[in-house]
Amino acid sequence: MDNKQLPAFRAEGLTKVYGSGESTVYALRGVDLAVPRGEMVVLLGPSGSGKSTLLNILGGLDSPTDGRVFFDNQELTAFDDRHLTRFRREHVGFVFQFYNLIPSLTARENVALVTEIAQDPMSPEKALELVGLGQRMDHFPAQLSGGEQQRVAIARAIAKQPRVLFCDEPTGALDSKTGIVVLEAIARVNRELGTTAMVITHNAAIAGMANRVLTMADGQIQHTEVNARPCEPRELSW
Repeated sequence: MDNKQLPAFRAEGLTKVYGSGESTVYALRGVDLAVPRGEMVVLLGPSGSGKSTLLNILGGLDSPTDGRVFFDNQELTAFDDRHLTRFRREHVGFVFQFYNLIPSLTARENVALVTEIAQDPMSPEKALELVGLGQRMDHFPAQLSGGEQQRVAIARAIAKQPRVLFCDEPTGALDSKTGIVVLEAIARVNRELGTTAMVITHNAAIAGMANRVLTMADGQIQHTEVNARPCEPRELSW
């Protein structure tokens, strides 16, 4: 199988256990997974179902208790800390529910923090244009709405041109109208840059925009659904 046909990620028997004895908690229970390149994948499930743990392991932020993860044909679970750090820096962008912007820096400067250490970055200006903030580059976070701040966070994540974008509840702190604008930014990145995107959400309505929907419960993927025709974010209703 050549690299173009390889899935972006493949997981085999992923298990994550916290604690021991009577306080043992299974966050993941033998998860098998293949994520095709360039797809928009939505992970649904209640709190504690294992969504964030799975994303953190795929993104190299955490390691499994058992099982293996492959990115292209490289086994991430065999990497040491130095190689995991390089993998995260070169290939993965993260977006979280809270924006984590530096208040004393403008939108452009917040994005530039990443482009200064990336191998092959796009300009901060291009990244901000891509998420629809071309007119707001010189504003500070306090001068931006919540949705605009989240779009700056997305611009910062994609400016290094990562192969994968992981979003953990990116609309969790936003109202539906603002959330749709943020989802449009993620969809545009997925479409125009070919970035594989994985989005965690509690909101089942968001599943409509995905190529693939993974429903998780009790540390396992209970159901996988493939959307033949993903809809545009503006067509979602919640």
